Amino acid sequence: MGSIRRSKTKRRTRDLDQVHQDLSSKASVQKLSNQPLDESKPGLGQYYCIECAKYFETDFAKTVHRRGKNHKRRVRMLKEQPYSQAEADAASGLGVEKYMKFVQTYEQAKQEKDAQEKQKKESEMVIE
Repeated sequence: MGSIRRSKTKRRTRDLDQVHQDLSSKASVQKLSNQPLDESKPGLGQYYCIECAKYFETDFAKTVHRRGKNHKRRVRMLKEQPYSQAEADAASGLGVEKYMKFVQTYEQAKQEKDAQEKQKKESEMVIE
């Protein structure tokens, strides 16, 4: 009798909150994109998709993957803020004030980021 596929840990990838943490700082993104050569990983560890936490044999395989449905779905899921312990505490009634402050700072940061992206797009349009 074969093993149950859902319980195989070798097929398990990194969870969204772990990948979101990897993408949160530029240093970690730089570290993951410029890894040292490792013979035990596919493609010597040089072709790594950070969003999907997956290694590829060649650069072509990685670019084909980035155009694919699974990668786009994963990127869309990563745009949302991951579920946190503060959210769980607020749902149970503990630390609601602390959670509300967290939400306000997150929304302000998101607005600032959107404003910066808008200015960047406008400056690119002026240059062209």
